[in-house]
Amino acid sequence: MADLVPFSRAPRPARASRPRPSDPEPLWRHLVGDQLRRRRHDRDETLTETAENAGVSPQYLSEVERGLKEPSSEMIAAIAGALDTSLIELTSAVADELRQATAAPASAAVSVTRGTFALAA
Repeated sequence: MADLVPFSRAPRPARASRPRPSDPEPLWRHLVGDQLRRRRHDRDETLTETAENAGVSPQYLSEVERGLKEPSSEMIAAIAGALDTSLIELTSAVADELRQATAAPASAAVSVTRGTFALAA
């Protein structure tokens, strides 16, 4: 039998660091669901109570809150109304969360020019 002779490995040259793809942005439906659940809990309401006031089933509301359903704007408005909030308050809160979730670290800050935007009804 032959003897095995170990070879020493030469250190690998340092690779240029490839930019890693950043985590994907959170889905809108997840943020809307979180916001709806938070508002329902703030009011100490059960799924059944809020669903009844919104005219949806408790199962549907649960799926919306967990981000499993992509509700129509009419459904979001009905649920928001049942929680005594407006669509603009809800969407503003979700947009604020999205901004915070996707904010670049201070060391990688980039100058951004803001424009004027308007919502069309």
